Amino acid sequence: MASGFFAILDDIAALMDDVAVASKIATKQTAGILGDDLAVNAEKATGFLSSREIPVLMKIMKGSFINKLIIVPIVFFLQWLYPPAVSIVLVIGGFYLAYEGAEKIVEYLFHKKETEESGQDVIQEIEDAGFEGEDEEKAKINSAIKTDFILSLEIVIIALASAKDNFQDLKSQFDPLIVEIATVSIVALIATIGVYGIVALIVRMDDAGYKLIKKSNNEGFLTTLGNILVKALPIVIKALSVIGTLALILVSGGIFDHNIDFLHHLLPEFPEMAKQALFGLAAGLLMVVVMTGGKKMLALIKK
Repeated sequence: MASGFFAILDDIAALMDDVAVASKIATKQTAGILGDDLAVNAEKATGFLSSREIPVLMKIMKGSFINKLIIVPIVFFLQWLYPPAVSIVLVIGGFYLAYEGAEKIVEYLFHKKETEESGQDVIQEIEDAGFEGEDEEKAKINSAIKTDFILSLEIVIIALASAKDNFQDLKSQFDPLIVEIATVSIVALIATIGVYGIVALIVRMDDAGYKLIKKSNNEGFLTTLGNILVKALPIVIKALSVIGTLALILVSGGIFDHNIDFLHHLLPEFPEMAKQALFGLAAGLLMVVVMTGGKKMLALIKK
């Protein structure tokens, strides 16, 4: 009886060892998209009152967990039912990411003056204590969760592809499906905790700086460090805004490049990143035109 119990423990240990190796490889292969995920979510999690930053971030992280709880079983089901469906879903998501990125670029180039003249920006709107501030916060949270869904989908699919590709190298005695499910689940968990943990550190930089200044009584190294943190936050936020927008364009372009055979073989002389940026920007601008036209048509119909 005891020997059977220890045999089970040995099997569990062997399984965990296989999953650990597979998860390490899958995490390395998703590192690029995790970097993009970090930039996008950090940019979306900023622009709130200091007292609302962590609560808002927790809501986005909760949404990210729910996204992955939905995505993981659906991806495995689609993989079993009809493998090309995964690529189709990814491409649709790619158009959404491209639209998000291109819309930010269009807003910056053509509507920045209007925003400045009106004296309104995202932070000011959210600082309002009224219903509009709450509405703006909810809208930004929902936007962040929707974007996270697409990025999470790509992370899960890359992790699954990695687990499949490297299963033979593991020489595992277990069913590949068990190793794949465990690997993808661990990568999804690491992605969520890791990304939003770093985002939380970024958005609280200024508070940490003020506390250091207060603790040091405005003297010495801690005061200097505190001032650096406080002054660096606006620069970091602006940088993340730019990087996050570029990430949306590049991720969407990468999705099109890897999942649409015609585009994959198009412009072979172009560097891969330049080609993906071109695909993402073109798709995004097309979606901006379509969405703008659609909104105008709906407005005319309502009249």
